[in-house]
Amino acid sequence: MIRLDAFAYATKKAGTSCFFIEPDVWEFIEECQEIVAPYDVTLLPEIHEHYTMQTRIADKDYFVYDFALPMLLINALYYGKTEYLKNWLSICPRKQFTTLDTHDGIGVVDVKDLLPDEEIERTKEDIFKFGANVKKIYNTAAYNNLDIYQVNCSYYSALGDDDAAYLLARAVQFFAPGIPQVYYVGLLAGKNDLKLLEETKVGRNINRHYYTTEEIEEEVKRPVVKELIRLMEFRNTHKAFDGAFELETCGEKELHIVRTCGEERAELFANFDTKEFTITYSENGTIKTL
Repeated sequence: MIRLDAFAYATKKAGTSCFFIEPDVWEFIEECQEIVAPYDVTLLPEIHEHYTMQTRIADKDYFVYDFALPMLLINALYYGKTEYLKNWLSICPRKQFTTLDTHDGIGVVDVKDLLPDEEIERTKEDIFKFGANVKKIYNTAAYNNLDIYQVNCSYYSALGDDDAAYLLARAVQFFAPGIPQVYYVGLLAGKNDLKLLEETKVGRNINRHYYTTEEIEEEVKRPVVKELIRLMEFRNTHKAFDGAFELETCGEKELHIVRTCGEERAELFANFDTKEFTITYSENGTIKTL
């Protein structure tokens, strides 16, 4: 697989925005596809923009990224309501890679019209209120960052360094349609690196900690990291995730997802008010709890 980084900027034409220009953008990606076809390579176009652009790419049977999930989950976890999250899970592309965090920030532009404008603003502002060690100044010129599209913060710290909220977010990501992708700082439930941020004055470095081998050996002993790795192993090995995705009817503070493939089944039932969740799964004809 080859990722086409920021591919929508590759098509430039005078008198236009030079971004996602049609039909040029489709001709460009088709040309790329012809080049890699003999090598059995899959293309992954990368774009941060309105979610309808992702769906248009997915409609042409290309993989896409789900960059809307991170902010939708933060919104649901902050305020204990799942309405907007459920809507996205019901309509999002199925041929996608899901993310919660990346080497950049937490995407804001990606949830336009998936969250009402006032909810976007409320959630963005409350990251500075509820998040751990994150300040609005980190997203300003003082830290060489005027990125209006993203908030610079590790995902773990955006959730207030709260183990329960963080594991619930990952559980939802792993049950969501698509292939989960876990950033290295997220794998270790990494907190904001204020030292690196201050040393470099680069806003995005808050989520780009340089781990030593010794640090990693200590981080993997933390309960939250152990539980995350267990969730990842479960997601990577249970056959139910090779099949269908279904949202079950539940309360406004709850989320109930069922994944099935043939006789295999895995279910996630989560309460966004209490941050508690349960995972059940089939094994040799019986139902067990993870």
